[in-house]
Amino acid sequence: MTNVSGVIKSIQDIMRKDVGVDGDAQRISQLVWMFFLKIFDDRETELELLEDNYESPIPDRLRWRSWAADPEGMTGDTLADFVNLQLFPTLKDKLPVLGTTAKRASVVHDLFADAYNYMKSGTLMRQVINKISEIDFNAQDDRHTFGDIYEQILRDLQSAGNAGEFYTPRAVTEFMVNRVNPKLHDKVLDPACGTGGFLTCTIDHKRSEYVKNPKDEVVLQKSINGVEKKSLPHMLCVTNMILHGVDTPTNIRHDNTLSRPYKDYGNADRVECIITNPPFGGMEEDGIENNFPATFRTRETADLFLVLIIKLLKTEGRAAIVLPDGFFFGEGMKTRLKEKLLKECNLHTIVRLPNGVFNPYTGIKTNLLFFTKGKPIFLEGRLTYDTWTAQDGTKKSRHRVTVENFQFLPNTGGGPGPGPGAGDQDGYSADRGAPQARV
Repeated sequence: MTNVSGVIKSIQDIMRKDVGVDGDAQRISQLVWMFFLKIFDDRETELELLEDNYESPIPDRLRWRSWAADPEGMTGDTLADFVNLQLFPTLKDKLPVLGTTAKRASVVHDLFADAYNYMKSGTLMRQVINKISEIDFNAQDDRHTFGDIYEQILRDLQSAGNAGEFYTPRAVTEFMVNRVNPKLHDKVLDPACGTGGFLTCTIDHKRSEYVKNPKDEVVLQKSINGVEKKSLPHMLCVTNMILHGVDTPTNIRHDNTLSRPYKDYGNADRVECIITNPPFGGMEEDGIENNFPATFRTRETADLFLVLIIKLLKTEGRAAIVLPDGFFFGEGMKTRLKEKLLKECNLHTIVRLPNGVFNPYTGIKTNLLFFTKGKPIFLEGRLTYDTWTAQDGTKKSRHRVTVENFQFLPNTGGGPGPGPGAGDQDGYSADRGAPQARV
């Protein structure tokens, strides 16, 4: 399956014929829960071969293979009634809460808590289901296809007017994870995890560098933590985790990290690594800022996240975060926040991203900040850090950042990837231009 955008478009064209689905946002939501059930069922097929006496948390009659896999199966009103009267009520409220299947059941329950079946026509629903059933997510090529599918879904989300749903290019996520270099036992948190791009890169990184046996895999899976406020990205993230072999992603919570009072976070909440692209350019709902100390109260989402990230890092914990230019040049609360960052952390590297990296989602100029919790480095009474530029001169409207943009940048956190060592004094732009100035 190579023409992913064509497949998604054909499915959405079918959905547009359904009178119950109003707008792209509902079509995408419908598509996501269907994909989840297909991927969940494909993973269960694999687990049945790997585990003795595997038991599904979903009743047999409601598993994808029982009602959806047969292209000549139920359709029309029979299918619509089955989905509305049996499937959804059970997955929302009637799955087991105790026993061996409870954890997997909670994953399904949490995902379907905010899911809805918008389609009225069982005939059109059958056509959509048959297209989804063509994909075997146990096949390696089709697993990779899902990455393209959810990237396409995110593009459609932006077109649907869901502001703030930014897809972080994979080259950026890979670079940030590589430089932070989470070790096997490091607990990794993305407090605004979206669809899970940083978390899946972390999983791939740890498996590639540190996982040597099944016990290591257990440690890895327990170390991955994410929180996402919005239901649709959360659904995509959970689906993505399962596709990456995390069968019970109970550490991916549907919640707002900022809604918990700042003072209530303690040592038990601290982690070794935080890698994230928090929402920027938006405002939090009324009252959220009151969860924070008066010195740092604001409704600017990215600023609140940075305040919390500094607190949630353990001493010598490492962080990589995407922030807009406004963070550097703002005054008032932003000045106090920068002072806090520079006093409590070693802000050792800033990478300036080229214009257009986040197109079509936003044209805001952005930067990658890498810092370590602990004493900052001072030189002659001044804090120093390195500034690097990733660029290739591509026109803004057509820019696509790649891993090669970062290959000459230094290793900021012990990562195994390319680039000069952290001790090198000279930095280079990604196009091998002149060394960048030290600030």
